[in-house]
Amino acid sequence: MCGFPILLSLVITFTIGLYPKSDSATATKKKLSSFRRMVRNFSRVDTNYIEPQKYNFTVMLQNTNSFEGYTLRTKDNHKVVLAPQPSYKLGPYFGWRFIFLGYTIDLKHLKSEAREAFDFSLYAPQVGLDIFFRKSGKNYLINSVDYGNKLIEKAMKSQNFSGFETSERGFNAYYIFNHSKFSYPAAYSQSTIQRRSAGSALAGISFSKHKLNMDWDKFHQLMDDVAGKGTAQEFCDTTLHSTKIDYSDISIGGGYAYNWVFARNWLFDISLQLALGYKQLSGKENSLIKDLFNNFNFKNIMIDGVSRVGLVWNNMRWYSGASAVFHSYNYHKSNFSANTMFGNVYIYAGYNFGLKKQYRKRK
Repeated sequence: MCGFPILLSLVITFTIGLYPKSDSATATKKKLSSFRRMVRNFSRVDTNYIEPQKYNFTVMLQNTNSFEGYTLRTKDNHKVVLAPQPSYKLGPYFGWRFIFLGYTIDLKHLKSEAREAFDFSLYAPQVGLDIFFRKSGKNYLINSVDYGNKLIEKAMKSQNFSGFETSERGFNAYYIFNHSKFSYPAAYSQSTIQRRSAGSALAGISFSKHKLNMDWDKFHQLMDDVAGKGTAQEFCDTTLHSTKIDYSDISIGGGYAYNWVFARNWLFDISLQLALGYKQLSGKENSLIKDLFNNFNFKNIMIDGVSRVGLVWNNMRWYSGASAVFHSYNYHKSNFSANTMFGNVYIYAGYNFGLKKQYRKRK
């Protein structure tokens, strides 16, 4: 959210610097006015549907809960589901218009090494942007396994496993078609209030890089330890020692979002974006773009997705609510497949202050 006004101010400054000094002051003012008009049109909304923010500043307390899950399938159709323990963070935030700064403490891992994670979302009237970076440690739990044997599944459930590592980084950018009547900021950044129900189609593009490393030798050893010696030899392909995947993903797609105003000052939002992602293993001679055009293969196209849901109460001065944003990526080959799912759940409450000049009562 913080980068948007800074970017606009930089663009304005740079644009002024491009005009030759010989141009008249009048011509410069006209060009600047045209640019400012374009910026205003970019964020213009129908006030019958969307009420703009009337305050300059806000303070907020937010709880952030992070979740991840990884589903692996082998060529024998055996399934393993792994996930780290969720992290629970709490901290204060201070905001000025679009700029939001804050600090959170991971209450779940106060005495242990925290996982590396960064999530940033920009919600502007016409466009949106998600940026993410995640890198795991080795503190995973086995949520479930499917090896066709109930005793193995019971013995392996909730076991600690240190033989799995992952990392993901990338961005997702999208355009909101009905931006004059539908407001993502109302549901996820509390910078406007949705007064009438409205929806909008979405279209976007994303790029991401993924790494996954599974140590099957450690997994087979753990199975022998908890389910009995020789179990892995009987039920698993012990010739499979490790799986290492490093791939890039470029995707285009679309979706739909809907804001339901079910009572005054209340809003419920739900949205889903699906995308066709083209996957290429890293380390190949060709780049992702060259491979896409020169060696295109339909088998490299897989479905990705982003889902959001939010509930908020906002009377312009006070606000509170909860929201969730989750990303899903799929990788499929004949001998191995992986589904990656990660996201955050936010619970927050805040207070706006510092009435904007245009809304102050004249004496």
